[in-house]
Amino acid sequence: MTRVLTPLQDKTLAVLRRSGEPVVFDRAFVDELVADVREAFDHFAERLERHPDRLFVSKHRLSSVLGCEAQAMAPDDFAWSPATATGQVSHRAIQLLVNWRGEPTPVDLVDEAMARLADDDHSLGGWIAGLSPGDESDLRGGAVERVTRFMEGFPPLDRRAHPMTEARVQWPMDGAVVMSGKVDLVIGRPHGHESTKLIIDLKTGWRSPRHRDDLRFYALVETLRTGVPPRKVASYYLDVGEADVEDVTEGVLRSTARRTLDAIDTYVALTLGEREPVKRPSRACTWCPLLADCAEGTAHLAVGE
Repeated sequence: MTRVLTPLQDKTLAVLRRSGEPVVFDRAFVDELVADVREAFDHFAERLERHPDRLFVSKHRLSSVLGCEAQAMAPDDFAWSPATATGQVSHRAIQLLVNWRGEPTPVDLVDEAMARLADDDHSLGGWIAGLSPGDESDLRGGAVERVTRFMEGFPPLDRRAHPMTEARVQWPMDGAVVMSGKVDLVIGRPHGHESTKLIIDLKTGWRSPRHRDDLRFYALVETLRTGVPPRKVASYYLDVGEADVEDVTEGVLRSTARRTLDAIDTYVALTLGEREPVKRPSRACTWCPLLADCAEGTAHLAVGE
């Protein structure tokens, strides 16, 4: 039976679908890109030869290091709350939706996602299992809203397009430095050297230049991992039902490789204590755990008041 799309779904499909000729990147460019990054990683490994731990680089680590280095190197005091867990629960529910037989409601999906996460051994599972009725209600309500918005605005996913949710990406397999991440949604089945994949992050709230940087990082890791760049990357904003789409090009991959290697070089230097972290005050100072003892951050926020 043919599904009738909503106006929002039609609009989303129009900007995400492939148009024009198939995208095939020059093999010499891809080989050169992979060789350049691998050479840089070999140098990082030499510098980290006596360091006991492997350095894992995520999109968040990159953005943090290129922002305030002091904040990036501060101990992580993350704690779960209904606000921080809503994204995890809604993403798990959307993952179930993609592979669910029949037509489940958002509530069905969220309840099943929370039940499955509560059974996990990870910290989130233990936190969900011990929720008070009020916090559980807040978490369920926020997740149901996000899943509902996704179902209203995103076209149904054809299984022939090999959709994957919460798809893990990593490069290289091992070594002193490893880039890794988890992509909200990947669409597109492999087809030789043709770029078929579409990488999507689901977002709430305001647009940010950082969102494109995050997606470009995923595009770089996918290229290094498979030897075939994705064709597009997109941030899908659930609150407004709009997708911010960017074509992946040689220029995008080159600039992303430079940004990534510069950030890793800084991260290695700070990890080895080769220099002191630089403080770069910004709006992020508002949520920084170091703010109470940071004169630069306090002064920056005072100017903005």
